[in-house]
Amino acid sequence: MNKLQTLTGCLIFAAAFSACAGEEKLLFDFKKDGDASGWMIEDDGVMGGVSEGRFRVNDEGHGEFSGNVSLENNGGFSSVQWNFEPVDVSGFQKFVVRVRGDGKRYRLLTEAAPGDRHYYQAEFQTGTDWQTIEIPFASMEPHFRGDKLDQPNFSGKTASQVRFMIANGKAESFQLEIDEIRLR
Repeated sequence: MNKLQTLTGCLIFAAAFSACAGEEKLLFDFKKDGDASGWMIEDDGVMGGVSEGRFRVNDEGHGEFSGNVSLENNGGFSSVQWNFEPVDVSGFQKFVVRVRGDGKRYRLLTEAAPGDRHYYQAEFQTGTDWQTIEIPFASMEPHFRGDKLDQPNFSGKTASQVRFMIANGKAESFQLEIDEIRLR
């Protein structure tokens, strides 16, 4: 193989690698999908709490997760989740969500397979303007019922759920708008 062939092969490999490294996969776009029927609220009522979350697609075409978190009856969280058939995410490294919040902290959770007893989560801070939040898979820690588990972080092989949660240890109202969810 001469130098030109070697150089050409390296350039083709580099171009293919950079294209793969920059690939994205759209998981959910509220403007395109426009339907909130597959999204479900799960509040602390599952353990006796009285927090109340709501979810809808608003007039601007964004998912809107809002409500009130209460600490009464050992409560303290509200969440909205979307379950889907397992997706191979091994070619990606992170979740990318476009959101507009209320200045509060939220969590993004995922399950690797339907029915898993544990989930993986990472926290993010919102502002009041639209922002793109990137959450690397490697930063998503395993939890079960709010307790951190002594297991490796999310492997990034498959995903079958996306969930947004608010659980800041205080009673508060909240509103989080979600535009889209991607893999990158």
